[in-house]
Amino acid sequence: MHREPGETYPPVEPHDQGLLDVGDGNLVHWEVCGNPAGKPALVVHGGPGSGCKPWPRQRFDPELYRVVLFDQRGCGRSTPHAADPATGLRHNTTPHLIADMEKLRAHLGIDAWLLFGWSWGSTLALAYAETHPDRVTGIVLSAVTTTRASEIDWLYRGAGQIFPEAWDRFRAGVPEVTGARPGSAELIGAYARRTEDADPAVREKAVADWCAWEDAVVSMEGHPPPYTSRPGPDRVAFVRICAHYFAHGAWLEEGQLIRDAGRLAGIPGVLIHGRFDLGGPLTTAWELARAWPGAELTVIADAGHLGGAATTRAELAALDRFAGKE
Repeated sequence: MHREPGETYPPVEPHDQGLLDVGDGNLVHWEVCGNPAGKPALVVHGGPGSGCKPWPRQRFDPELYRVVLFDQRGCGRSTPHAADPATGLRHNTTPHLIADMEKLRAHLGIDAWLLFGWSWGSTLALAYAETHPDRVTGIVLSAVTTTRASEIDWLYRGAGQIFPEAWDRFRAGVPEVTGARPGSAELIGAYARRTEDADPAVREKAVADWCAWEDAVVSMEGHPPPYTSRPGPDRVAFVRICAHYFAHGAWLEEGQLIRDAGRLAGIPGVLIHGRFDLGGPLTTAWELARAWPGAELTVIADAGHLGGAATTRAELAALDRFAGKE
């Protein structure tokens, strides 16, 4: 399908969708759009806990791609939803999500697929690809993260050097944590406990404080506040799942995704990262590109974590190229 330079593809609706029983009482929502005979691709959304939205569908030529989207456990249209305080998170971990992706691939009869992810989705896509490299034909990642301790510490403590007023409010949300400038592990752990508190008011305030900090970190990018503006249940699921994952280091060994990037040899990859990404500095994408044979890094000079027109153009170009378009 032809598109004008810089424009995304037209909106497209799913032609197939459903709920996949992945065990532990979880049903994962999935949908497929585009050409049923096209190149398979999986969209791996950010968050964790954000759920997938319609916009990624428009990054793919619908005549050339068979695009699969899914909501990770506990968020979006998957059930049970983490906005419900009765929904436990014990069976919501990175290894569980990797297994879910494999079950979905087998359910749809796909031998191997391209992965497109951003932010947390880049961490999950890399973790999946390093576990199942024979099931991956290519990878396109934006706002690259690997969820190392240093990355988590930057996002929830280090960036406070740039936004000290907002960070003080974020820190004040967990007064039980002592010290003027506690470590990010203590802060995230305290927020995780507060999102599980029996008192709804405590949970609601923790969600509001967390989202206010997330919005502050991207506040220089010119976008409307992306976190506090979410519908209430989506906000709650996002904060509960984020705090749960980051309090456990995403169940990854420290630095393992860059350490094991050699497992991706033979898989072409494009990494797209904004130079002014204050949520996840460029260092991670730079180090990953050096460790991953065959990966190429595109630095967007005027973009932050949420991207913009130049980021979109780079994503479209990479996905077009992997579909065989010149």
